[in-house]
Amino acid sequence: MPACPTCFVSGPPISIIYAVRRIERVDGITSLPTPPHDVQPPSLFIEPDLHALRVIAERVDRTECLGEFLETVLHCPDELFGLHHTMLLLLDEKRRTLQTIASRGDQENGVGSEAGFGEGLIGTVASAQLPLRLSGLDHTLRYARAVHDRAEALSGPDAVCREIPLPGLSNASTQIAVPLMIQNRCLGVSVAETLEPLSLLIREETLMAIVAGHLAAGIEQSAQETEDQVPFDGPLPTPPVVRSISSQRSFCFDHADDCIFADGKYLIKNVPGRVLWRILKQHQDEQRVEFTNRELRMDSWLGLPEWKDNFETRLILLRKRLEQKCPDVRLVPRRRGRFALEPSVKIALSETPA
Repeated sequence: MPACPTCFVSGPPISIIYAVRRIERVDGITSLPTPPHDVQPPSLFIEPDLHALRVIAERVDRTECLGEFLETVLHCPDELFGLHHTMLLLLDEKRRTLQTIASRGDQENGVGSEAGFGEGLIGTVASAQLPLRLSGLDHTLRYARAVHDRAEALSGPDAVCREIPLPGLSNASTQIAVPLMIQNRCLGVSVAETLEPLSLLIREETLMAIVAGHLAAGIEQSAQETEDQVPFDGPLPTPPVVRSISSQRSFCFDHADDCIFADGKYLIKNVPGRVLWRILKQHQDEQRVEFTNRELRMDSWLGLPEWKDNFETRLILLRKRLEQKCPDVRLVPRRRGRFALEPSVKIALSETPA
């Protein structure tokens, strides 16, 4: 009689050895169909938060450009963790400010709004490089709005109109902010807020910190890549053309405040504003419609930092501001590192001296 086969089953706290003495065939059993490859197995023994983090990692790995990457990382906490009101700000090291690059859950969006480095919740998190949670913000926000309204009443709307307000809930009760850290450097801050007091606790802080690590790694990688280093096999999708009810869009560059006004209303300032002005001027003077990231990076007038300028994030910010305020003037990706200016109205340019 041949020796009985054995199987080894590991289990806590010791390994148990079983001897298989007999195998019997059982008829009448219906086999289950094999599930498709893309269907995940049931997570009976996986913590829901751990499974959600796995889903985020898989979705992030499938993104093909920085804009899609940022949108994915903001969408996932909304869907999987219930963080419906979030925003992402990136640090401008040269100007020592943080600029909103994307937000979720706010109607005004607030792309392009700024927070001072070391100021308020966001600036403090960036300077200290540590997460921070605040509750009971109702009274503080009401006080801040009162100060804003008083300044506008005393000095007129020009005293406050050239700043884009930060996105977020006007009556938020709890906020949490975590830094985007990589190699002991802070690249920005991720913020979440809610109307319910004491609802953002250590669980949410931990989850946001893990997601922030993915964010920092992706942003750092995009800053190091060039259009020649990243292969791309086809044209990027082109957004639909938006027809304007007006026949002309007027842009004015204010050299004194380093900002651009569209039809008399504040649009954008600093580096993204100078990028837009350079594009508009070359379009008007040279009839150019296509531009490259490389040529703009090398333009000293734009004031980009010499090391890791992260130009792509500034272009995303500019594109979103145009989509919100001037949808008839579009910056359309053509292929990796190249985009086109596609206006559907006549563009008029003017300047005010410093």
